[in-house]
Amino acid sequence: MARSILENGPSTAVVLGERLGLTPAGIRRHLDLLIADGILEAREPHQALIRGRGRPSKVFVMTDSGREKFEHSYDDLAVAALKFMSAQSGEHLVKAFAQSRADDIERKATIAVAQQSHKTEALATFLTEQGYAASVESLASGEQLCQHHCPIAHVAAEFPQLCEAETEVLSKILGTHVQRLATIAHGDGVCTTYIPKRETSTAGKART
Repeated sequence: MARSILENGPSTAVVLGERLGLTPAGIRRHLDLLIADGILEAREPHQALIRGRGRPSKVFVMTDSGREKFEHSYDDLAVAALKFMSAQSGEHLVKAFAQSRADDIERKATIAVAQQSHKTEALATFLTEQGYAASVESLASGEQLCQHHCPIAHVAAEFPQLCEAETEVLSKILGTHVQRLATIAHGDGVCTTYIPKRETSTAGKART
């Protein structure tokens, strides 16, 4: 159940039951145990997830403690190393490191999405392979790239330069302006990036 929330993002008890094929009683029992263990917590749903009338159901999200069970064993070392770099050489060295990491992601992702008809889906597949459990949600005005897991969340919480550099890379790869709406590093359940729909120039076509 915890992995289901990790891979699919904040979920209600009803959605979890449908996804896992468990009864309401079974879901509640598992949720109570995971909450008691500090792996999950219940939250009010994000405004964008509220549909219809009536009191919205609570969503269950992974806690920091829960995320630590999924590939965060080197976070403390990374934070300590970046703090040392910042103290010894200044913030510019941290920014340089963040940019270097982003450049590496850009190089690999560019190859992964090359020749793909749907770049956002291809990028999500690449990010999932890198441990981000990414998915794409279609919107009337564009798309949302959702990263349900962040291997560097704890590090990025202390050094937001990592998120900033990563957002710039997403924009370069997709060839359009993007807007980061939420990040796991800032306490949100999912890293969410809005990708506006690109308009085709009918004027240019008319002149040709």
